[in-house]
Amino acid sequence: MTVDINHQTCSFDTPNGPKHYSASELTIITDADKAMSVVEVDGQRIYITEAEAEALTVAGATDDRKHLKATDSGSAI
Repeated sequence: MTVDINHQTCSFDTPNGPKHYSASELTIITDADKAMSVVEVDGQRIYITEAEAEALTVAGATDDRKHLKATDSGSAI
């Protein structure tokens, strides 16, 4: 994944070539089972690092992540 903060865009490499999106089109969520951040694009989940998630939010993506705690039933911690 490549994020261009200045232009508020990102791109994901796919088998059919790169896909480009406006960061404002994207929402970052948490996959509780994997304890990872994920973006859904075109019906497909793309797992991203926390650094990538932060870069996307700076570029304008919506941050709907849930911060898991050891006391949460869905926590992998």
